[in-house]
Amino acid sequence: MCKKIFIGATAQHCGKTTISLSLMHLALKKYPRVGFIKPIGPKCIEYRGICMDVDAAMVSSVFNLDDDVRLMSPMALVPGSTRRFLDGEIPADYPRRTILEAVEKLEQKNDLLIIEGAGHTGVGSVFGVDNATVAAMLGAPVLLVTGCGIGSVIDEVKLNLALYREAKAKVDFIMLNKMVPDKKERSLHYIRKVFEKDGITVTTAFDFLPILADPTLQHIAELLKLPLMGDQRELSRICHTIQLGVASCQRVIDILGESTLLVVNSSRDELLVTASSLHHIPDFKKRLTGLVICGQSPISAITQQILEDSNIPYFRVKDISAEVFIRLREHVSKIGPDDREKIELINATAERCIDFDAIDAKL
Repeated sequence: MCKKIFIGATAQHCGKTTISLSLMHLALKKYPRVGFIKPIGPKCIEYRGICMDVDAAMVSSVFNLDDDVRLMSPMALVPGSTRRFLDGEIPADYPRRTILEAVEKLEQKNDLLIIEGAGHTGVGSVFGVDNATVAAMLGAPVLLVTGCGIGSVIDEVKLNLALYREAKAKVDFIMLNKMVPDKKERSLHYIRKVFEKDGITVTTAFDFLPILADPTLQHIAELLKLPLMGDQRELSRICHTIQLGVASCQRVIDILGESTLLVVNSSRDELLVTASSLHHIPDFKKRLTGLVICGQSPISAITQQILEDSNIPYFRVKDISAEVFIRLREHVSKIGPDDREKIELINATAERCIDFDAIDAKL
């Protein structure tokens, strides 16, 4: 008989995918066959010729599950899906039926099935298959991922629990993620105090790790919808700091942090030339991940030649540098299949931080 666990969250960006990756890694140490499904896929890409959720595609790639790829994202939402459903072009029973059929086939092939929800608990309601409803109809115990804190976490969990209880889904675990290390034990104490009477196990996952939260140059390319120029081998490099280069050239160089992505106007020839010239110095290269060159003004011919000769990674954007800077700072990094450094860190950290046996014992 296949065990199941549903990974939900109190909000977007709590870390569902990171937790799903961790549980996949840990479960494969115990079970020979572990499957994955994301029933509702709100962010889709084409993978192996199939339109499917980006997280399901990533898990398939990382764990070599391509034989099951057609089952792993049964309800892939594309632009217009909501209107088509409400207009009756998609049958009312289709979402529920297609999810149940996919899960039934995956259950037959696996010892454990990890089911990842989408967004907060109510996502999918318009199709009649919100996270709580899906967990209930699949009979899967729920692990609810949340952020850090005390009052805010309790408020968010209570709000989401109401939907799970209405759907008659069983929440067995609350997992606090992205914790501030020196506040973790205090938060854990009080949140356990609130929910112990409900029979819910409260545990923790990862401390806040900038390396997991920060984007790679590949993520920046996807956000800007632009190719990376310069050294293509740097696509997986992580940008820990995003800095706007508006000070004097010397000041900008002096205050560069670790692995900085520098946003600079195309008219700043002296800064572009200096950054390019210093790119070959190892200590400087550690500090500067790449450039985002903004503005309508063309880059001078000699500066362009120096950029190309240095092979420094850069993007060329026509928008105003301040607007680009704000977009980049507000961007939330999603883990992708090419983020090997991040995935290896997740797996190694999960082995130290997550007690899979304790979770497995309640499934």
